[in-house]
Amino acid sequence: MPIDDRTPVLVGAAAIQQREDDPSQAREPVELMAQALQAAATDAGCPDLLARADSIRAPRGFWDYPDPCRQLAARFGAAGARTVVAELGILQTTLFGGAARDIAAGEADVVLITGGEAKYRALRSHITGTPAGLTKEPGTPDAVLRPHADIVSPREIELGLGMPVTQYAMMDNALRFAEEQSLDEHRREVAELWAGMSRVAAGNAAAWQREAVSADAIREPQGKNRMLAFPYTKLHNSQWNVDQAAGLVLCSARTARALGIARDRWVFPLAVADANQMLPMTERAELHRSFGFRHAGQRALEHAGLTIDDVAHLELYSCFPIAVRMQQRELGIDPQRPVTLTGGMAFAGGPLNNFVLQAMVAMVETLRRHPGDPGMVTAISGMLTKQGVSLWSSEPPSAGFRFDDVTDLVVRDQRARSCVDRASGAAQVASYTVSCGADGPEVGLLLCDLDDGQRTLATTRDRNSMAAMMREEHCGRRVTLRDGELESVAA
Repeated sequence: MPIDDRTPVLVGAAAIQQREDDPSQAREPVELMAQALQAAATDAGCPDLLARADSIRAPRGFWDYPDPCRQLAARFGAAGARTVVAELGILQTTLFGGAARDIAAGEADVVLITGGEAKYRALRSHITGTPAGLTKEPGTPDAVLRPHADIVSPREIELGLGMPVTQYAMMDNALRFAEEQSLDEHRREVAELWAGMSRVAAGNAAAWQREAVSADAIREPQGKNRMLAFPYTKLHNSQWNVDQAAGLVLCSARTARALGIARDRWVFPLAVADANQMLPMTERAELHRSFGFRHAGQRALEHAGLTIDDVAHLELYSCFPIAVRMQQRELGIDPQRPVTLTGGMAFAGGPLNNFVLQAMVAMVETLRRHPGDPGMVTAISGMLTKQGVSLWSSEPPSAGFRFDDVTDLVVRDQRARSCVDRASGAAQVASYTVSCGADGPEVGLLLCDLDDGQRTLATTRDRNSMAAMMREEHCGRRVTLRDGELESVAA
C-alpha cells in the first residue's frame, strides 16, 4: 500500500538512565533529555533530524526550567523550533496525538518529544550535602498546555487525600467490593500482578530495579516494605527516585524517505484517543469504573480496525495496581495476558511525568522486532482522572492517523455525587483505606454515601477501628458519623 507523504511516522527512539551516587558527577535533567534525543536521532540513522526540528515538546517534570525545549533547540541548532511544555495534568498521549496530527496536517514536519528526571541525583544531593543545581536559561515556551481544572481538588487536599497512594488504594478497595472478593483474595491478586511486573523488569536492561520480587514479599509489610495505604505497601508504589529520560523523533513519511531513513526504523501511530474529564475521585459515583478508558479504548481500536485481542503488545500505565486492574476490565484485556514490556513504574522506574515516553521506547523496539504487530501504550493523568490510549504498528494505518477526544462520552456516562464536609448521621461506606506512617497506622479514611444521596469523607484515629478496617471488609458497611468523624460501625 502506498504511504502518503504526510503520514506521520516515529523514526527514532531512545531511553537514557544514569545511577551516579556522586551528584556532582551526575547530569541534570536537560542534559539527560539532550542525550536521549541525540541517541534517538542516531537510532533513526540520521543525526541531522535534530537541527531540522519544527517543534520540540516536553511534559513538565520535577524540574523548574523556564523552557527546557528552547535550551535543547539552541543546542541542536534548531533556532526556529516551536517549543511546547505540557504541565502536570496533561496526558503524554496528548503530546503523541498532537505531534502526529500536526505532521499529518502539514503544520510541522519534524517533531521532537522528550522528557527527563534526575530525582535520584536530587536525593543524593540531599543525602550528601553536595550541590546539584540546574542550568536555567531565560525564555518562555511558545505554548504551554495546561489542564482545565485541578488534578486534586482543594477539598481532597484539606481532607487528607493529597497523596496519590491514598486515592488509588480507595479505588482498588472499591473494585474489590464490587467483585465480591475477600480481603485476602484481593491482596493476593494485587501482589501476584505486581510480582509478574517485577519479573519483566528483571529481564529489562533499562529497568531501574532488576530483581524479581515474590508476591509474598510485595504483599506483606515488613522491613523497608512498610504499609503506605491499605492494601498498598511501598512495593506497590511507583518508584520516582530515578534518573531517566527518553527521546522520540517523529516526522512525515516524505521527510523520512528524503533523508534515507531505513524503512525498518519506521513505526506508525495508528490512533490516539484521550479522555479529559476532570472529576475528583471523591465525587465519582462508581469508584471502581473508568469510563475514560472504556471510551478511549473503543474509539482508538475502532479507528484502527482492531479488537483488543488483535493488539499483540501492551504497556498499560502502572502507577498503582488499580490503574492496571481497571484498564484490564474496561479495555477487555484477558487477565492472563502480559501487560508490560518494561516492568512497570514500580520496578522499571516511574519518572514523574515521563514514564509513557520511556514506555514508548520499549514499544518501538518491540514493534520493530515483530513487523506488522499492533501495540498499545496507555497514559493516566491525576488520580486516574484522565485517560489516554495510543495504538502503534510498523505498518501504516489503513484509514490514516486519527487523534480523538472522547470527553463528551465520559461526561455522559460518569455519574457524579456532590460532597459535603464534616457530616453527621447515618451513611454507607463507598470505600476506605488506612493511611500508615513509619510507626504504623495513622488515620482511617472512609468515603461515605449519606442517606440523602450526598457524599462525605470521614476519618478515625482510633487504633482498634483502623485495625478492623484492615482485617474486615468495610465497603458497604453502615456507619454513624459525627462532625466528620467515624462514631460507630454497624455489626
